[in-house]
Amino acid sequence: MGRNSSITSASESGVVAQSLGLDFVREYLDEVRRVTDGLDAEEIERASVVLADTRQRGGRLFVLGVGGSASNASHLVNDFRKIAGFEAYAPTDNVSELTARTNDEGWATVFESWLAGSRLRSEDTILVLSVGGGNLEKNVSPNLVKALEYARLVGASIVGIVGRDGGYTARVADACVIVPTVSDAHVTPHAEAFQGIVWHLLVSHPALKQAQTKWESVR
Repeated sequence: MGRNSSITSASESGVVAQSLGLDFVREYLDEVRRVTDGLDAEEIERASVVLADTRQRGGRLFVLGVGGSASNASHLVNDFRKIAGFEAYAPTDNVSELTARTNDEGWATVFESWLAGSRLRSEDTILVLSVGGGNLEKNVSPNLVKALEYARLVGASIVGIVGRDGGYTARVADACVIVPTVSDAHVTPHAEAFQGIVWHLLVSHPALKQAQTKWESVR
């Protein structure tokens, strides 16, 4: 095969790859539209009511998430403190305590013990961000399950923004927004992306928003 033939073959491969890539982009964006259409507006409204009641009674908001959801938890805490006037915390923001408790006590109880140390009370609310919502039988996110069991014990409210079938979170929450599964191949990216969609909706909700956001106030 000559040099020109090799160049032509590489060029054709590039065109095919680009075409396949564009097909994937379009398919993924279509999935996003389907997820949006499948969200339960009434359940999001129930979540807003639980959160508004929490703030009204002087309760605190504790946000739990692992992996990518832990990063989302930190962002959510910022928004709820700054925009919605909550006293809000995420245990994963304190790496020293989190790793010390994991090392000394084990991963499964790390959130439970952190909440106990924070004197979780009935006026407070736990907000779970998770792809699966926790499942003890499958040993997936047992720390979320243990934390929610403790929250129920003290009478705290529970809100979830989760994927798949919602797991343990959906079974015990006062309000649980489930990100619908429209593609088995993209459960995690859709769930974690739409956590952001839902919480930004909540901090923008008229029952929760207290402060103007920066760029909306710049003219």
